[in-house]
Amino acid sequence: MLKKMKMRRSDREITDADRITEIIEECKIMRIGFNDNGEVYIVPLNYGHEETDGKHYFYFHGAKAGRKYNLVKNAKDTLDVGFEMDSGYALLPAETACDYSAAYRSIIGKGKISLVHGNEAKRHGLELIMKEATGKEDWNFPVPMLLAVAVFCLEVTELTCKERKIGK
Repeated sequence: MLKKMKMRRSDREITDADRITEIIEECKIMRIGFNDNGEVYIVPLNYGHEETDGKHYFYFHGAKAGRKYNLVKNAKDTLDVGFEMDSGYALLPAETACDYSAAYRSIIGKGKISLVHGNEAKRHGLELIMKEATGKEDWNFPVPMLLAVAVFCLEVTELTCKERKIGK
């Protein structure tokens, strides 16, 4: 089962698995934070999502070059990362500056990221990414394209979901 992270504002915590999945589906961008020899490196990414046996998996793609690719490629097996995603932001005005707030839905977590190997596994990840981005399924991914692209999988090990509604 998925490990739960500690949260200061437990009154805003979302624990219902179906609601967490709904919020994931609302989000459009995931930010992944890497530790690159003590330097924080954060990358915003489009993603595809699937849930299997209560575990969340996120897929994303990129070039077979660059900082993100090298960090994951040079890891022994998987690389520990942090991630964040959010949706539904709305400013909640008030009479004084300190009373201003915001409505939002957010998910933060940790996971293990790895490269996806094999054309079928890559195709699966890319199909999820395209479905998330376009709502369309049944894409064609020619083998030369599959060979040229890097596909990554983030297996979530911990997450927390939080929501602040308008009027609360």
